[in-house]
Amino acid sequence: MRNLYNPDFFAHNSDEVSDMKKLELALLLGMAGAICFSSVEKAADARQSLRENVLRLHILANSDSIDDQALKLKVRDRLLDDAEKFFRNPGDTLEKVEQSVTEHLLEIEWIAEQVVKEEGYDYDVTAELTEMPFDDRTYGELTMPAGTYDALRITIGEAKGQNWWCVMYPALCVSNAMEVDSDQETAEESFDAVQQDLLEHPERYCVKLKCAEWFEKFRNWFS
Repeated sequence: MRNLYNPDFFAHNSDEVSDMKKLELALLLGMAGAICFSSVEKAADARQSLRENVLRLHILANSDSIDDQALKLKVRDRLLDDAEKFFRNPGDTLEKVEQSVTEHLLEIEWIAEQVVKEEGYDYDVTAELTEMPFDDRTYGELTMPAGTYDALRITIGEAKGQNWWCVMYPALCVSNAMEVDSDQETAEESFDAVQQDLLEHPERYCVKLKCAEWFEKFRNWFS
């Protein structure tokens, strides 16, 4: 019969219990890590999909003076009035929209120049289709996450003033009196459930997107 009062017996069983607890903890951490990793991967994929399927309009004013900022908004309004001509219809693909913008780039630049001249300025105006970085930007009820996006970029004069931006594809820019709002209905039709949640509730994804940046770098190393 085993001596239950033997100190070695209790020490041995105590070690086994400790090992079991460590194993259980390791399994729980592994499961939590897998769930977290899957969540981060979904957030990363949602953001990457947004980057690859969005065209933004970016207008830089000459300066932050009241007059230059007002001029920037007049350029915006004229371009939005003619948007259908350049951005085709909402059912088109991003590639077709960018092709249309490229074909009309000189005309877009000319329209912006006409507004500048009509307002009595002689600023140079440049229009280009480019890829550029953006910070987190809130637009109406939507917040586009930071990242590099394709953009139609309009620079006025020295382009040292505050910028204005919106999403031209999908067609979310909607003129509303003196302001431009986001088209919620078009957003719901254009983005899947995860993307829509990301746009409407960015606070839920702050940590996930930070982890997603690490995940994307890690994924790129092995791609």
